[in-house]
Amino acid sequence: MATDFSNEVDALLVAVNTGTLETLIVGSSKRSGIRKHPLGGPVLCDTQGLLGDAIGNRTHHGGPDQAVYLYSAQDYAWWSRQLQRECQPGLFGENLTIDRWWPSPRVGDRLQCGDVVLELTAPRIPCATLATRMQDPHFVQRFAQARLPGAYARVLRTGALEAGQCASITRGDATWPTVVSLFDLWFTPVRDRRVLLDTLRAPLASRQRDTINRWLAASAI
Repeated sequence: MATDFSNEVDALLVAVNTGTLETLIVGSSKRSGIRKHPLGGPVLCDTQGLLGDAIGNRTHHGGPDQAVYLYSAQDYAWWSRQLQRECQPGLFGENLTIDRWWPSPRVGDRLQCGDVVLELTAPRIPCATLATRMQDPHFVQRFAQARLPGAYARVLRTGALEAGQCASITRGDATWPTVVSLFDLWFTPVRDRRVLLDTLRAPLASRQRDTINRWLAASAI
């Protein structure tokens, strides 16, 4: 794949968001950093994510392959119409709010914001914590149906991020899955084994890779 960061497509970094641990009741009491708020000024982004950002459950969240979560203001505008209230940056717990997605973002697509280089690795799969955050027990289903998952990314080069920065985009291999097609796999009752094998060729987040390998093992029984 290409490694230069020529301005093929630009996106604007609208907000950089972090959160602290709070107690949520998700079946039982749990600590979560899903409630995030925009910060002013530059924020250090290393291979584990944004400095000062809290992660409550490191079994399912965070780590080098899901160091930052991105969502777009354009998708929030859609949700604002659906929910009939204004959706602000950080509502879904994303670290970076960009103004828009480029056409059909894929696993392996890269963004450069200043010195920082990010690589998309996986869609966000909704869970009960998100439903609790949204105060809607049906929000997991609504999020799945909307097919606007946002994307996790690994940090290939560290540095500072700040709202207002422009991100240059370099596309990954055209045979790698789009973020939405990978998201759809989680809600497909019957999965094509060939599609799963092809998906493993992409630079996926390790948790998604492990899940797909489990699906393949189950299909071979």
